[in-house]
Amino acid sequence: MCRGAPVIDLRQHNAAFCEEHFLRFCRSQVTKTIEKHQMFGPTDRILVAVSGGKDSLALWDMLDELGYTTEGLTIGLGIDNYSDQSTEMTRRFAAERGLALQVVDLAATYGFSVPDAAGRTGRVPCSACGLSKRHVFDQVAREGGFDVVVTGHNLDDEAAVLFGNVMRWQDDYLGRQRPVLAEGDGFPRKAKPLVRLTERETAAWCLLRGIDYVLDECPMADGNNHLAYKELLNTLEERTPGAKQDFYLGFLRQGLRHFEQGSDTARTDLRACEECGAPTSADRCSFCRLRERASTTSVTVELGSTKHPTGATS
Repeated sequence: MCRGAPVIDLRQHNAAFCEEHFLRFCRSQVTKTIEKHQMFGPTDRILVAVSGGKDSLALWDMLDELGYTTEGLTIGLGIDNYSDQSTEMTRRFAAERGLALQVVDLAATYGFSVPDAAGRTGRVPCSACGLSKRHVFDQVAREGGFDVVVTGHNLDDEAAVLFGNVMRWQDDYLGRQRPVLAEGDGFPRKAKPLVRLTERETAAWCLLRGIDYVLDECPMADGNNHLAYKELLNTLEERTPGAKQDFYLGFLRQGLRHFEQGSDTARTDLRACEECGAPTSADRCSFCRLRERASTTSVTVELGSTKHPTGATS
């Protein structure tokens, strides 16, 4: 594109970019995704789910640079030093840029950590973690009046999830694997603006922008099939550049419509959880049932305020 020294070679695009044009490329990919899928508009309040990793911090940085109104949310999961480091990275990022950040500590607010949930319920750690994070994201978004929750899922993530869902022909999951899920039935709108960018590209964005992030994988994710699917797809990508992009974007163009019909039928009989008010098909939601089994103490909390009774701060 120019005579500048290249900083990255993107084989899937058959192009090399200097720093200026690579950053412009990333912004254009995110903007294209937001506009194509009508994720949110310039006046919407955006809650950014931030983990301290490269993807979520790069996303927050891009959205802020593009002029969107954002606020971060990070969750202390209680996973040894990994969670402490993740929270510290996120706090530092927000403070350096003057961005608003809510921090919810799972143990202080709800009485259990992810290791507690895994140990006391026999549930797979990633399952307990995902359920807990989704519940907190939804609750903070509802009570804080946010228009949309955005997450840092990238092309590698979405291609790996799609691979797993196709392996098992999970029709309902395939029908819901969209870059944006509409709000409704008590659930906030959710969007994934990074689905056209790879992990390598978000890492390069952070490097060029001087963003420190957590380098290590979560220690409780060892053995997760998702990581194995990523490795398989990376091997294919090395041999056939663009394979992941073709697989995922091709599914959105040609495959998704075959699974969309009936993918939301599980929501037709939703009611408010009798304990927390979250939408659920049972008397009590999955999170409250998990909390009951995993908690050592019963904790009452009011999210959305500036000071949580249990000590978590916004």
